[in-house]
Order: sequence, then structure tokens, then C-alpha cells
Amino acid sequence: MRLSSLLQNPYRELEKALGYKFSRRARLELALTHPSFRHEALDLKEDNQRLEFLGDAVLGMVVADYLVATHKQHAEGELTRLRSQIASTQPLAKIAREIGLGAMLRLGRGESQNGGSQRAGNLADALESVIGAAYLDGGLKAVQKIFKKLFVPPLEQIEGGDGENPKGALQELCQKFWKLNPDYRVVSAVGPAHDRTYTIEALVRGQIYGHGTGPSKRAAESAAATAALARLRTE
Repeated sequence: MRLSSLLQNPYRELEKALGYKFSRRARLELALTHPSFRHEALDLKEDNQRLEFLGDAVLGMVVADYLVATHKQHAEGELTRLRSQIASTQPLAKIAREIGLGAMLRLGRGESQNGGSQRAGNLADALESVIGAAYLDGGLKAVQKIFKKLFVPPLEQIEGGDGENPKGALQELCQKFWKLNPDYRVVSAVGPAHDRTYTIEALVRGQIYGHGTGPSKRAAESAAATAALARLRTE
């Protein structure tokens, strides 16, 4: 990358990692401003705490919407457990580390010297602040872009609430009783390429046993497998 590009936009790589480009870069800068930095900067009147509050609420809504759409057979308790596996401090900090957010934080001297750029609480708060800033900058669509880029892949990796992988569990069940594998069929793929919603059927012995919806084929297949498992276990 050219030095001139970095000087013009020091957050270019971070925006690329987020999957969203801010129209007002000052919002992103504020989201990266830790309270310790504000306390040492006499001319700075705000830090990222208000954005963190907003981002926490917006992320909770987006995660809940995703889980309700993709885990139709799950009860409230199971959905809450899944949400905590992606929207609590440690998972958020992990995502923040993966996109290099710590290196971009504006920290006070003492906080920086004490390892603040890698502290889980700081990283999680900053990621929520970035989400809050994105909401102010581009509305819910902006947050959904970030969510799809950063949160959907780990959510797809998370095992079901009872400790199993839905697709793996369905395959194991089918092999055990019928010596065959389940099939998955795309019913529809709606929306532009960057924001598509898939609906997929899970078939066992040629019969439809479950439907699933999600922002990727993998997510929709996992949801369909969960529905199929629920039905098979009641037969």
C-alpha cells in the first residue's frame, strides 16, 4: 500500500476488514478513542463510551434477528445461550484481535503501557463502539454488512445449543439407521450477491424433513439440519 493512501485514510485496512467504508471517518476515529485518551487530551470532550452503549444494543438486535431466522426450532433459552457465545466479551475480543483493532485504539499513555491494546474488555468495547458508529454512519445496512463479514462465519462454526453440530449429527443419524447421507436442496436465493438470503431444504430418503434460512448456504443448511433433527427425534 502506498504511503500517500495511508496518510489520506489511516483506517483503510480496518475498513476493509470490517467490510464497510465510513462516509464520515470522524465517527470511526471516535469509536477507537478510549476514555483514557480523552482524559489526557485537554481539547477532547468525548470518547467511545456512548457509541459502545449504542453498538451493544444494535448488535444484540442483529444477532437476535439472525438466530431467530436460522434456528427456528430453538427455544428462548437456547437462543440466549447462542447469542452469548458470539456477543459477550471474550468472543467480541477474539474478533477484534483478528481484524487488528487493538493496534488502532487511541489509548492514554498509562493504559497503553499496561497492555491496554490487547485487553479483552477494551477490545470488546471498541468493537461495539465501531458497530455503534457504523449504525450512525450508514444505518442498519452498514451494521448488517459488518455482521455478515465478521460475525456470521464464527456463528456458523458454533455448535448447536445441545453441544452438537447439526449437519454432523443429522449425517450420523442417517448413517446409523439407513446407511445414507442427507441431501440439501436450494429452494431460493433472494437478494443481491453481497446480501443474499438462502432457503434450503434438508431431505432424508428423498423426503423433506426441514427448512432453513440464512445469509449463506452453510448457515441455511445448518438451520435446515436442525429442523430435520427435531422432526426425526419425534418420530
